[in-house]
Amino acid sequence: MRVAVVGAGAIGAYVGAALHRAGVDVHLVARGAHLEAIRRDGVRVLSPRGDFTARPPATDDPREIGPVDHVFLGLKANAYAGCGPMLDPLTKDDTAVIAAQNGIPWWYFHKLAGPHEGYRIETVDPGGAVTATIPPERAIGCVVYAATEITAPGVIRHLEGTRFSIGEPGGAISPRCVAFSEAMVAGGLKCPVEADLREDIWIKLMGNIAFNPISALSRATMIEICRHRDSRELVITMMRETLDVAERLGCRPEISIERRLAGAERAGHHKTSMLQDLEKGKPLELDVILTAVVELADLTGTPVPTLRAINAVAGLINQKIIGATVPA
Repeated sequence: MRVAVVGAGAIGAYVGAALHRAGVDVHLVARGAHLEAIRRDGVRVLSPRGDFTARPPATDDPREIGPVDHVFLGLKANAYAGCGPMLDPLTKDDTAVIAAQNGIPWWYFHKLAGPHEGYRIETVDPGGAVTATIPPERAIGCVVYAATEITAPGVIRHLEGTRFSIGEPGGAISPRCVAFSEAMVAGGLKCPVEADLREDIWIKLMGNIAFNPISALSRATMIEICRHRDSRELVITMMRETLDVAERLGCRPEISIERRLAGAERAGHHKTSMLQDLEKGKPLELDVILTAVVELADLTGTPVPTLRAINAVAGLINQKIIGATVPA
């Protein structure tokens, strides 16, 4: 099996290191000081499960790698539409793209029986740009339950979790999913193949949709949000509205709000990815995490007043960030 990791950041480099440890022919696509450190010293993983170093080949030019069987996409979802030049040299007819993204994926309604089958979510796939870059037939969904961070170029700190749930949009337990799952497990990770990955998507989204924008607006960590009475109630309200949308779409995640809150509190003084992006002046991954759910609420006629309010304020902040990063 040949695997390319495009976007070998905190999650991508961790996955690449695990696959390399399993003996997979894996290649990392990174850039800058992070790439230089990986080439020089390998990927150093610091983990409560045991530290290790892996030395997979790394490059900033996918043409040096050539076609692979699987591409693990570690980019933020707001970069998908523009990643075609990186994917093209890596793909052949049967190459699968494992999209490890937060929020609602662009393929959500692909082969989903019901009144909305084939619906394109404009906020996630504007004008069909993501679909044109990554056709849903290539896609394998991936919900990440691992927390990692880059502490220095080439150094990945694994904080908690080793589960990467994957699944076909159409629900089949396909040979390509099974093959990738077996490679991940051989590398020490959990990688169940789910017949219905959409339930996992909503379970993960319950936390992201509340904690990510609230942390960006308040500059607070997970535990601070949980232990402040009013912000805790705000999280609960946002989670309830999110579950209402999921139910209107025929999905009923089997997890309680209190259990999701308890898991978030255990994360301690952890900064969400959205807060980290804000502090770095990077655009927020707002469209797939929050704005898409507001669009789906409109589609299904679900009242979500709190989600709308938070989306409006977070969207204003994001607009200012994007304006500051676009040359005049």
